[in-house]
Amino acid sequence: MIPPRSFDAVVVGAGPAGSVAALVLARAGASVGLIDRASFPRTKLCGDTINPGTLAMLDRLGVGREVRSRAQPITGMLVTGPGGAWVAADYPDSLCGMALERSHLDALLLNAAVAAGVDFLPGVETIAPLLGARSRVTGVRVRRLTREAEIRGRVVIAAEGRRSRLAAAFGLTAFAPSPKRWAFGAYFTDVAGLTSRGEMHIRPDGYIGVAPLAGGVVNTCVVRELTSNLTLESDPSLRDRFAGARCVSPVVSLGPLAVDAVAAGRPGLLLAGDAAGFVDPMTGDGLRFAIRGGELAAAEALFELHTGMPACDRLRSARAHEFSGKWRLNRALRSLVASPRGVQLAAALASCWSTPFQPLIGIAGDVSLACRAEATRRLARA
Repeated sequence: MIPPRSFDAVVVGAGPAGSVAALVLARAGASVGLIDRASFPRTKLCGDTINPGTLAMLDRLGVGREVRSRAQPITGMLVTGPGGAWVAADYPDSLCGMALERSHLDALLLNAAVAAGVDFLPGVETIAPLLGARSRVTGVRVRRLTREAEIRGRVVIAAEGRRSRLAAAFGLTAFAPSPKRWAFGAYFTDVAGLTSRGEMHIRPDGYIGVAPLAGGVVNTCVVRELTSNLTLESDPSLRDRFAGARCVSPVVSLGPLAVDAVAAGRPGLLLAGDAAGFVDPMTGDGLRFAIRGGELAAAEALFELHTGMPACDRLRSARAHEFSGKWRLNRALRSLVASPRGVQLAAALASCWSTPFQPLIGIAGDVSLACRAEATRRLARA
């Protein structure tokens, strides 16, 4: 039984975007209900990498130290292409990212939200939005087992992922027509040739991400279209490295991946995380979009709570300002990977002249964000 509840803000989805949005709202004094259909901890397919810029955001939220205590440092990236092409670079100024299982990161962010006063309701499925005057969203209808109830909110944040029911109810998102790639991920031990760098192996028909975690565990994700034959066993450069490896988890799949959004919400409803659009995560910065997107949604939710004015257009502008550069980079790389000829040409260039590709590692890692955060900390200590 779920008793009827009412909050200033209702956040649907307790992943990184939802938990961060709820945390920011609660710290600002709002009453927040956080709903998720899962019970935590839960498993979630993810590359498990936190780049330097995202780590700086987690520091600002007050959970960076705990992340570092559990995570494996990532000092840079190795990127390979067909024909033996490769580019490797470390992040500048001794910056690093982290690799941490998504279940651990989700738990850290959720616990921080609850500690800030968020009312967390696990095992609750969101069925549909509630509408008030002028079709304004005023809450959600939910279900636990066979019992239904209404949870009211002056503003609702949809952060329940790529298949968001709330976004779909208003036609705000749709799966991208192409490419239709899927991700297949698992954890391994005893993988040969690991370093302190994360790895991205780009191939004409997809790519493979490798992230070394604490305790000798390795997160491995293969991203490809269903018609592709790309596997660890089929890839010449990875086959030998994984020959003696042991898979220590089930293989989990997710797809199709890419989701396009036509808006950032509607009156009473704001989108965050993958519900606001999902960009192919080959740059490893999916968590940056989720965490910063949660902060932006919370900021606009506070505006809507204080003024009563819809904030969805403001959120769309804020997201465009924050993410437009990375969106362009990701779309360009997504198009490149979708073109076997493009991948081969890029690989040929990298094999003889890697200099132009090395700055991309810093851009993908949001190094500029981390540098600004470090400069701010130094000024504060001075």
